[in-house]
Amino acid sequence: MPLLPHIPGRQRRQWLLGVAGWCLAAGAAQASDPPALVIRGRLRRPNAGTVARFDLDALMQLPQTSFTTHTPWYASARRFTGPLLRDVLARVGAEGSTLRMTALNDYRVDVPMQDAQRHDVILALLLDGAPMAVRDKGPLFMIYPFDAQPELRSAVYYSRSVWQLSEIEVL
Repeated sequence: MPLLPHIPGRQRRQWLLGVAGWCLAAGAAQASDPPALVIRGRLRRPNAGTVARFDLDALMQLPQTSFTTHTPWYASARRFTGPLLRDVLARVGAEGSTLRMTALNDYRVDVPMQDAQRHDVILALLLDGAPMAVRDKGPLFMIYPFDAQPELRSAVYYSRSVWQLSEIEVL
């Protein structure tokens, strides 16, 4: 038995477009925007059950830090703005020694919690004053101030910088 009713040529396309539009409209009415960042693991103050969820507005309401730095991913120095990682972790009462960072593309890297305390690592929301699209390494880019300390300009810290950051697990 066919999955679709027998509808000839042009009418079939119109029917499929109508069904697709209905599905999109129904989904839009029921779905809420996913959070920009989910933090899970060892948290004293989660805000959504056992996890912490932040949308972009919530992250923008935290104190913001900016710095300009050279990176391997851009031809010239760029200005990054966002909350300090240590402030975000303090907000949720993170307790652990390792942060497992996960990007939208499933890139994962473990970062010592100590990095958040020792360095002014930020969760950049803005690049040169503008929000970052996913195709431009956004909406969140965990970035180190590479120009602030020569030791940060190394493959170790470059690999810990996660663009399209979507989740932090506190271990």
